[in-house]
Amino acid sequence: MFAVVETGGKQYKVRPGQTIEVELLPLPPESTYELDRVLLVATDDETLIGQPFVAGASVQTTVARQGRGKKIIVFKFKSKKRYRRKTGHRQNYTYLTIDDVTINGTSVAGTVAATEVAATED
Repeated sequence: MFAVVETGGKQYKVRPGQTIEVELLPLPPESTYELDRVLLVATDDETLIGQPFVAGASVQTTVARQGRGKKIIVFKFKSKKRYRRKTGHRQNYTYLTIDDVTINGTSVAGTVAATEVAATED
């Protein structure tokens, strides 16, 4: 079971329990956040595709931490002109832990887990 969500102009394929790195969100650590721009939800038996978003779908997350990415070196150079500029950049990120995927208030992850338990008992 997975979902595709959009945040910060990028799309992420997420599963419950996974931690993703997204563009900086102004949220304190250990707070909850709901991603409501869900593009696709896929389970074992059905797939919901949004046009552009799935109606009533959301992904509940918890902010794990705020952090910074690796340094990117930017080097400008013009040959034969003695022009050189070296700068660096570190992007700020928010790390989100995916808690649950819901459609119209019902947990999709919970129903998938219940069907997996029932299948293993048979």
